[in-house]
This record gives sequence, structure tokens and C-alpha cells, in this order.
Amino acid sequence: MMLLGLFLLSFGFLLDRGTCTAMQSELRITTIKQEPYVMSKGAQLEGFCVDLLSEVAKKVGFKYKVQLVKDGAYGRQEESGNWNGMVGEVVRGEADLAIAPLTLTAAREKAVGMTKPFMQTGISILLRKDISEDAGFFDFLSPFSAQTWVGILIAYLGTAACIFIVARLSPSEWSQPQSEKNTFGLLHSLWYTAGALTLQGAGPHPKALSGRVICSSWWLFSVVLLACYFSNLSSTKTPESSHLMVKGFEDLANQDVIEYGCLAGSSTLAFFKNSNNPVYRRIYEHMERTKSFVSSMDEGIRRAKEGNYAFIGESVSLDLAIARYCELVRAHEVVGMRGYSIAAALGSPIIKNLSVAILQLSEAGELAYLRSKWWASSCIADKGKVSAVQPHNLKGIFLVLSLGLGLGTIVAVLELTFKSRRRAAEHKKTCCSVLTEELSLRLRTSSGNRSQENVDKDKEKA
Repeated sequence: MMLLGLFLLSFGFLLDRGTCTAMQSELRITTIKQEPYVMSKGAQLEGFCVDLLSEVAKKVGFKYKVQLVKDGAYGRQEESGNWNGMVGEVVRGEADLAIAPLTLTAAREKAVGMTKPFMQTGISILLRKDISEDAGFFDFLSPFSAQTWVGILIAYLGTAACIFIVARLSPSEWSQPQSEKNTFGLLHSLWYTAGALTLQGAGPHPKALSGRVICSSWWLFSVVLLACYFSNLSSTKTPESSHLMVKGFEDLANQDVIEYGCLAGSSTLAFFKNSNNPVYRRIYEHMERTKSFVSSMDEGIRRAKEGNYAFIGESVSLDLAIARYCELVRAHEVVGMRGYSIAAALGSPIIKNLSVAILQLSEAGELAYLRSKWWASSCIADKGKVSAVQPHNLKGIFLVLSLGLGLGTIVAVLELTFKSRRRAAEHKKTCCSVLTEELSLRLRTSSGNRSQENVDKDKEKA
């Protein structure tokens, strides 16, 4: 028994040592050239997968040698049952690992071992930007956000109310409230403010200093507001509008103007072929009938750039295309979410360690950093694209208007106070009593004014 125990301990030690030695030996890595995952830089390779492999090798602790796949394929099962591409090389033992944008599928999972996904992707549509839909009924509102329009409405009503109040308080505007009719009623104040907003004007204009201060502030506000509106309107109505006529796969299946296709022999094609969704089945049958497949990602992007062709592919690859070619845009709909994984031989002990390393890189933000590094956009036009103006973008002019309204109201109160002081001195009354009488006369309702006018007319008739 003692001899048997010693034998088992020795065997376990040697097995563990052999495993560690295998982990530390130079691994053969197979990959495929595809921007920005793997690209040539002189005699070296660079890209997202190259950086990812370097980080994973540091964490797991192994040396490696990278080689390009011989047949230039990712890996699919042929009719004979054999696998080609990178998956085939791993199955046949010609490579220890395959690192590339290799989609994790059920068929591949049966043939090789695959790690946790290092990137999530899905299936979407790539189109030219000039394939756009007709303008909507309310597209004229697009230069400003909803909050900005609400702020403009509040500013309009507030300005009209201030003009109405100031026109009643200021003695320079309404000197004899007992006999004169107030020119700036509420309706006229609203009309005057609207006229100024359209740069047309609507008379009569205020005569008092307080009213002119408010109107000047509103005119300045209107000029700046209209300048921002027309600037953004012209920017949103350029031919590079990203409002697509084809917003999703249902729109694509229901039209016959734009041709569409995907990469031949890809997992994207397998998704549509194996789907029970009637829309996806129609898309597959159309592609199969018209033979609209492309042989490479570059060909799909080229045909999409030429126009009248929608390329169906994996969303992360399409995001790279729109980052490189500013005339392209990706549809918002993404279906068939899946992940990219590293492949190894079935039962390989390194799979677990690679998955842990990928999760550690994800939690540390390294994968997000690599994504932003290699998917950086070169489209200056897209970076400078004008979006809807938010309220904080116009906070300066709103502040100027608020100060103008406040200053005008204060000036109106001062004008009325000075007049009350003169009348108080003439009639030997207190300033407060005269000011109270003036406010009572000027802030009297219109119905009260009409009743007083009727009494006066009755006296004249008598």
C-alpha cells in the first residue's frame, strides 16, 4: 500500500509538472488578417487580437508564435465532415490556439474548445448615408431639443407678461389711467412679442424706457435664437442625413429596390439559413436566389460604398467600416447577438485559464480600451456633426433676457415711484398712499375699466 501511494504521488507530481511545462512552452497561434484585428506592419503583425494575445499571454504565462491560416478561412464544416480554416488547423493539431474574430457557435463548440467571449457582436446592416427617407412632418423642429422648445415658449410668455405689466406700471407709457386706454393689452403684448420673434415687428412700440429695455432684450434674444435655428437646420438637412429608409431587417425584406447580401459561408449566413423567423427566412431565400453574396468583408464594404447595396454583417465589423468611411452608416437594429472567442483543442487545460484572463481584462477595462484604440473614427465630418441644441447651449442668451426683463420691471417701478412722489408733494399726501392709489388704478381689471367707461358715457348722455 505504501509503495502504491508513493507511485500515485510521483505520477501526480510528474503530470502536474508536465502540464505546467506545456503551459509554459511556445504555443502555435493561428490567425487571419482582418482589419483591425490582425494587420501587417512591415514584417510584424498588429491589431486588436495581437494586443489581446499579448495581454492574455502575460496573465496565463506562455510564449507563442503567430502564423496566418493557410487557406484564409475562419472555419466551417465541409460536406465531408472535415473542418477548414483556423478551426480545422486546431482540430488537426496544426495550431494550439486560434485567435481572431471567431464567432462562438454550437457547431464550432462541438469541434473545438472555446473560451469566454472577448467581444460581443451581432448582425446589422451597412448602407450609404444618402439612401435616406423622406422628410418627416415635424423635421423642422429637429434643430432644437424638446427642452429648448419648452424654454423658448416660457421665455415668450414671460416676455409678453412683462411687457403687459410694465406698460401698465410705467407713467411714461400710460400717463392717465382714468381717461386713457392702455395700448399694450395682454393680446397686443403677445402679438408684439411674436412679431419681434419673427423679426417683423408689430406696432405701436413702447415709449417708456422700461418697455424699451425689455423689448431690446427680446430682440437680441430673437436674433441669436434664429441664427442658431437656421444654422442647425441647414446642418441637419444635408445629403449626409443618417435617417435611413431601411431601419431594420423587416424594412430590408419588404423592399426590392436595394440589393443586399452577406459574406458567403459565414456564421451570418448560417443565422438566416437556420432561423425560423419568417422575415429572416425571406432574407435568406432572396440572397440564395439572387446569389448576392460577397467573398470578403472588403468586397461588401466596397459594394455598399458604391450605393444601392446593403451589406449584412457583424456589427463590430460594420462599426469599423463607418469609422473609416464617412459616407457609410449602420442601421440601429442588431439581431443574433453572439461573441468572439479564442479556440483551442477539445479538452485542452488552457481553456479555463484563458477564460479567467479574458474576464480579468474585461473587469479592468482593458478590453474597452483596446476597442476604443482600434475603432477610433477618422471621419472629421461625423465628429463635427451638429446635434439638436440643448438648453445649456443657449444659457447665456436666456440669462441676458432674464436680466433685461428684471431691469425693465425695476425701471417701471422706479418711474411710477418718482411720479407718485411728485404727486404726493403737490397734494401734500404720503408717497405710499399715492403709490397705492396709482397701483390700484393701473392694475384694475379690464372689466372694471369697461364699467367705469359705461358710467362716464351715461353721465355724458344725461
